[in-house]
Amino acid sequence: MLKFKTVEELKPNPKLLELIKTYTYKTKKGKVKVLLNTNLQFIEPTEYLITYPITLTILEYKVNEISNKPFYIKEHKQKYNLKEIETFLKKFQI
Repeated sequence: MLKFKTVEELKPNPKLLELIKTYTYKTKKGKVKVLLNTNLQFIEPTEYLITYPITLTILEYKVNEISNKPFYIKEHKQKYNLKEIETFLKKFQI
């Protein structure tokens, strides 16, 4: 059986929390895990689940070296940066 060790617990992004404070949401902390007896790292993203007035699942990855877009919206299947998320969320402002 595979055994993992949590190396780091990722905290929610304060800037994104400020953007979604008027929405109904839940957050789930992300984790950086290492497979024991190897040097393989696995990153569980920080999850922001917005339930009202829209339903969105935003995943925040710790590192995205290829495209400076650490956020992923599951429902749209696209990557975003913080500025793009901000303009996207303003459309649904209460």
